[in-house]
Amino acid sequence: MRILRFFIIRIFLKRWILVLGMIILLFLANYLAFTTARSVISTFQGYQEIETLNQEGTFISNLDPNSKADFAKIKIDDTQKVYEYLNDNYTYALQANGFVTSLHNKHKMDVIFNYINEEAYKINQFRLSQGNHLNFNYKFNKEKIPVLVGAGLAKTYPVGSNIEITDPVTQQLVNLKVQGVLKKNSHRSNFYAPNSKTYFNFSIFLPVNEGFIQSAGRDLHVNGLMDIALLDSTKEKAMNVKEHIQENLGLEFNFFNQQENFNYFENYYVNSLKIICTITFILLITIVCLAIWNTLVSIRLMIKDFTINLLVGLSYSKLRAIFYSYFGILFSIILAILFVITAFNRYGFWLSKDSTFATYGIFGLISMDWMALLIVLFIDFIIGFTIVELTIRKIKSIPISVGVLQ
Repeated sequence: MRILRFFIIRIFLKRWILVLGMIILLFLANYLAFTTARSVISTFQGYQEIETLNQEGTFISNLDPNSKADFAKIKIDDTQKVYEYLNDNYTYALQANGFVTSLHNKHKMDVIFNYINEEAYKINQFRLSQGNHLNFNYKFNKEKIPVLVGAGLAKTYPVGSNIEITDPVTQQLVNLKVQGVLKKNSHRSNFYAPNSKTYFNFSIFLPVNEGFIQSAGRDLHVNGLMDIALLDSTKEKAMNVKEHIQENLGLEFNFFNQQENFNYFENYYVNSLKIICTITFILLITIVCLAIWNTLVSIRLMIKDFTINLLVGLSYSKLRAIFYSYFGILFSIILAILFVITAFNRYGFWLSKDSTFATYGIFGLISMDWMALLIVLFIDFIIGFTIVELTIRKIKSIPISVGVLQ
């Protein structure tokens, strides 16, 4: 311990400004590597989740960004015509998220109502921690509506409990019966940006059937069209839907298959990754060079003390162990800071009552965070190994007789 303290104070920290600069660069490199790794993991998960839609005959809608939409002029009768046309001629998956309502719960979070039809429910394949899956064969306004609740609502509204509330899209008082509870951190990845996720810990899923669609308001109708997926269709039939929507609602929609959505995403995502990876690589190379140069300069300044330590029993193997201990401590501090920042960011969603991104995890971190930290740890190990071995090789080339003569 004494010899480690000697090396840290008298050699490694001899030029503390350079050490501080190296620590800052190391943190930046770790942070970029962590962010990139987590993004890649999230993207990979998104690709796996959305792959069920990446098949022939499936076309997903999105509002053309150049479309001049005047939603105020859209009438409920016109949206009803669109859905009647869809129900008569197409099989489609509809999921409309993000209808916020105030509903008592122990975490005092806003609760998000999500509406989903049977085809979309089959595609999502939600996993439950309790209860049973949704039933779509109920009669609206005549029977209780079976719903799923997110994990964050499970204690307040367990399986079998009833919820009376004014539904955000029908503006009618409805009686909901909790049918099941979603597993923690159940989510949906974005069709157009698979690295982006919406979490459902504080959501209620309502099953949508034709009776519900007929009773729903304009908001659900229009929102549902934004990401509607036509199943077992053709490009020609998708264009017919596009024309029908434009004629009745004055909205211009695009219909692309999921592979086209992936291609669009990859065009800008891959380029961004290349830039970030290049910057990270440059930072890591700079860190290696700076660490080796700083250590060697410090040793040359303390050559007499260093030589005496070698003469009284300090072997190169012990020196290597000291170097690994020092850089191990350094990397551990950086990773601890990275961990704290990530945990605080996750906890920040709870503090701000952001239902969409509030997640459960070990010490606040979810699985992708831990995997990204492990990747950064591996990168740090490679960097530490490179620095120590190159430094030891350089030190061995320094003649200790110089230190003795001094």
